[in-house]
Amino acid sequence: MFTDLSEFHAWFAHRHREQRHRVTRIDLDRIEGWSADPVTGNLSHRTGRFFTVEGLDLTGSGRGAEAWQQPIMVQPERGVLGILVKDFGGTPHCLLQAKMEPGNVNGLQLSPTVQATESNISGVHGGRAVPYLDHFAAPRSGRVLSDVLQSEQGSWFLTKRNRNMIVRVDEDVPVLDDFCWLSFAQIGALLRVPDLVNMDVRTVLAGAAALRLREGGAAAGTFRGALARSWRAEYSLHSMVEVLSWFTEAKGRCTLTRRSVPLAKVEGWRHRDGAIVHERGLHFSVIGVSVEGGGREVPGWQQPMFEPRGQGVIAMLVRPIGGVLHLLVQARIETGSLDGVEMAPTVQCRPENYDGLPEERRPLFLDEVLGAPAERIRFDAVLSEEGGRFYHARNRYLMVEAGDGFPLDVPDDYAWITLRQMTEFVKYGHHLNVEARSLLTFCGFYEEE
Repeated sequence: MFTDLSEFHAWFAHRHREQRHRVTRIDLDRIEGWSADPVTGNLSHRTGRFFTVEGLDLTGSGRGAEAWQQPIMVQPERGVLGILVKDFGGTPHCLLQAKMEPGNVNGLQLSPTVQATESNISGVHGGRAVPYLDHFAAPRSGRVLSDVLQSEQGSWFLTKRNRNMIVRVDEDVPVLDDFCWLSFAQIGALLRVPDLVNMDVRTVLAGAAALRLREGGAAAGTFRGALARSWRAEYSLHSMVEVLSWFTEAKGRCTLTRRSVPLAKVEGWRHRDGAIVHERGLHFSVIGVSVEGGGREVPGWQQPMFEPRGQGVIAMLVRPIGGVLHLLVQARIETGSLDGVEMAPTVQCRPENYDGLPEERRPLFLDEVLGAPAERIRFDAVLSEEGGRFYHARNRYLMVEAGDGFPLDVPDDYAWITLRQMTEFVKYGHHLNVEARSLLTFCGFYEEE
């Protein structure tokens, strides 16, 4: 435990020095242990485990482009993302890990207590066992606070889900070198540090947002106080039944059709300079990396990764309605989502992909978010996405108060919901996408600057 964050940052810097590693880009056809199928071109590991990179054909997207093809990651196995929680002096603390991922822009980031794929858990890599895993497997001694199968990035994964778990323990837990206990308040402050708290921590802690909001304790005039009151308030513009009906109707309108195609035949994509790239330089590339060191279960490995183009924008517009703070969510068609549609933030895009397009082709509310004055921006941090599969994938996360003239009536695919309603949806899979869960964590763990 740390009495203040300066102690944490000193510890984290030390762990960074201890976990020496090197990540080098290599040609896809030189990745050791991986090969392209001679007929389809699909990339797979020699064990048949971990994941594959295949081609996907999409039609009826309901998005700006109605049809397209793209590479997609297929990872049918379910991993475990788990965080241990223990009270110290009556204050809940989370056991987090300083972990290197090959795609992290800065190497080391804060990860959950356990962050492991099924292949890693079963030892396919032939390396060390995953620490603390027994706390997340039945029978366990702790009390489960949250346990949900949640989706991951629907733009790049095909129907991938991981088990998100929070387990409270009372017994003493040995703390290994790369692990530390952090309080909810400390995590809330660290969420503002660029590229520090990784995506897996954020998605898991969405399941603890209600616990954190229940603490209250913020001055009445602060935005933190507004968030806490919003969670406790009974009033909402739409009842839960109405919101669920809106969400179900959005699913019913979805006409998305997916069809597997050979990676070698994906239209609009080319093999160039040892990678698979979009012919107009948009979206992302499929690259290869070689990893050495890093304090992981194995000393080194090679793998394919997705490298996105440019920095994304993930933003939630908020406004008081009836004296209660509401958030504007969208029912978003996701390329790889199991149900096709999930609730997403107000804005979720990579603006560079829309350069030069007419206004009607730009994402709704993007200009409202990017043009907001500083006094209306309540949260603004650039954070990394999943570093085990995506190379230097970063998004600017924003929470923005809508202006006085912002309409209450919104398009059919959008709805105003309260924070309390959002914490209910996170209890179940296939409702909130991973980006919305990150923003829910920011709400629940929000700390005034």
